[in-house]
Amino acid sequence: MPIQPTSKIWHNGNLIPWESATIHVMSHVVHYGSSVFEGIRCYSQPQGAAVFRLPEHMQRLIDSAKIYRMALPYSLDELCAAVVDTIEANGVAPCYIRPIALRGYGEIGVNPKGSPIDIYIANYPWGKYVSGGDAADVCVSSWNRLAPNTMPALAKAGANYMNSQLIRMEADTNGYAEGIALDVNGYVSEGSGENVFIIRNGVLYTPPLSNSALSGITRDSVLTISRHLGLTVIEQTIPRELLYIADEVFFTGTAAEVSPIRSIDRVVIGDGKPGEITKRIADEFFGIANGLKPDKFGWLTPVKVGSQETVSA
Repeated sequence: MPIQPTSKIWHNGNLIPWESATIHVMSHVVHYGSSVFEGIRCYSQPQGAAVFRLPEHMQRLIDSAKIYRMALPYSLDELCAAVVDTIEANGVAPCYIRPIALRGYGEIGVNPKGSPIDIYIANYPWGKYVSGGDAADVCVSSWNRLAPNTMPALAKAGANYMNSQLIRMEADTNGYAEGIALDVNGYVSEGSGENVFIIRNGVLYTPPLSNSALSGITRDSVLTISRHLGLTVIEQTIPRELLYIADEVFFTGTAAEVSPIRSIDRVVIGDGKPGEITKRIADEFFGIANGLKPDKFGWLTPVKVGSQETVSA
């Protein structure tokens, strides 16, 4: 999906013109993928706009950086304020927000410690991520997720997404909207950029983080919402074949939000339509995000935007 440029990007404490946010070709990140990043959404509200779970996202950025021994020179509060400043400077909502911390120009060797840490925050309009209308047709990928003790799955790192690109490109080439990856032991892990949930006999299941899955903020939101709705929620290892006999399957993620799945490997899930439990969860999620239901969990950070630009979801 093409990026729609906005006016300003936050860089190391300053708002700079979009076109000035550049890096040198010899920056460490270009050669070794040494970056950590976040994806965050800001939603339109009846009285303005709000960022969804901003502190949790920025804490995950800090945690990812710590795993990769990248010392960020800003506190959680400062990074959250920087996101708000960027959105308000550009006046665009709803929008997608991309903070990224990267190792810049300094060293050209595997050891990155002599390279400076640069932090950028951009925001721009962005719509639906997983295509397929009401529900998507997906496949199980031939590419596995990262094995434990190879690359840290809990870090949202740029290099990890080379694996995601293989999963997504393979799915696209074969006519699917997305792929589901298995872990090194053959159990369900996650999509190329989404967590996976299945529903069988009224019970909600999702793989544990130990199955090489990212600790998704939307994943956590759906777990919280589901428990609030009185659903039985189980985090457990899921064999591949359970996907095919599930009553409902859906993706979650900041980009994907709550995205129902119609079929997996051409096997129709349920009746091929978004299931009732998925719809209940999605209604609650979008109701909170769009300010149509009470923010009972304290997930929204208000922002002030002058003239809101809208984008189809």
